[in-house]
Amino acid sequence: MYTPPLFAEERIDVLHDAIERAGLATLVTMAADGLTASHIPVLLDRSAGTHGVLYGHLAIANPQWRDSAGGADALAIFLGPDAYISPSWYATKPESGRVVPTWNYVAVHVYGRLAFFDDAKRLLDLVTRLTNRHEAGFAEPWHVSDAPESFIEGQLKGIIGFELPIARIEGKWKMSQNRPAADQEGAARGLRTRGGDSAEAVARTVEGCAHRLR
Repeated sequence: MYTPPLFAEERIDVLHDAIERAGLATLVTMAADGLTASHIPVLLDRSAGTHGVLYGHLAIANPQWRDSAGGADALAIFLGPDAYISPSWYATKPESGRVVPTWNYVAVHVYGRLAFFDDAKRLLDLVTRLTNRHEAGFAEPWHVSDAPESFIEGQLKGIIGFELPIARIEGKWKMSQNRPAADQEGAARGLRTRGGDSAEAVARTVEGCAHRLR
């Protein structure tokens, strides 16, 4: 990932936090006929390996796992908040006019080698942990055990699990760090005027990155 030093994020805890907030990974591998990708909810074990390990599962019918069954290099992409940035929000616009539109975003790229497993107990543990994580915020969370055992057993036969030990991890926080402080403030203000959860999240991140630079 092209990452100018000003936008680079290397703190492992911050990168892990971003992965867990995103939840969904775009898993990219090379197949015999070219690149292939799937969008997969994953779990992160922060304490395993050098930089952590990702766990998830693919449908048995998805050919990506067969193409990667021998242990393929993989890229998992996680995206954080993003938003269009209008040059009209910059304080420097009326001063010089030398401004252009851009897009602010958070991205984490994870690299490693896939390993697959089909053990029923391990798959059940994986889907149970995934479910518990995402149901935790509900007033009445759904549990895997709420479904008939025979039904769950049948569902598990339709998936294959994978683990992806993180060999390399890159983070890019492109959040107006290359703009003067007045432009950063204008971008955050403009985002809040625009409104929406994503715009608010980007505004907060712009302010956080600006604070780190000062």
